[in-house]
Amino acid sequence: MWIGGITTHPDTNWLLQIGRNALDAVDGALLDKRYLIIDRDTKYCEAFRQMPVRDGIEVIRLPPRSPNLNAYAERFVRSVKEECLSKIIPIGEGMLRRALREYLEHYHRERNHQGVGNALLTPSSAERSNQGPVTRRQRLGGLLNYYDRAAA
Repeated sequence: MWIGGITTHPDTNWLLQIGRNALDAVDGALLDKRYLIIDRDTKYCEAFRQMPVRDGIEVIRLPPRSPNLNAYAERFVRSVKEECLSKIIPIGEGMLRRALREYLEHYHRERNHQGVGNALLTPSSAERSNQGPVTRRQRLGGLLNYYDRAAA
């Protein structure tokens, strides 16, 4: 098959369609994005890599033989699936986007991270106190919980 001056294998047609969907001008996943990070899998053929470039998106390929880079992304996907998405049935795209937005807020601002000494990734600027009652706060109707001390 001939696409944009590049010959592709017929098995890559499905990937090229995914690329076209992601770059859709109305509701594509890459709408208003500046970068697309991909690994070195052979399914990301030259024709696929050129599609975002034509729309002004820089394609960044992970370095060869760097298995640990993908581990961070896979760990995040596992966290969001286990802690959020496996516990809800989203009815439509709007509900899914809201759940992901709420989870990201929880993940970055409220959830302790063992890899960084049980610290928050983005701590709030409010002063923390060691005095006062501990209160439970919720997101997504109690699906996500976190605990905080009320200001004394």
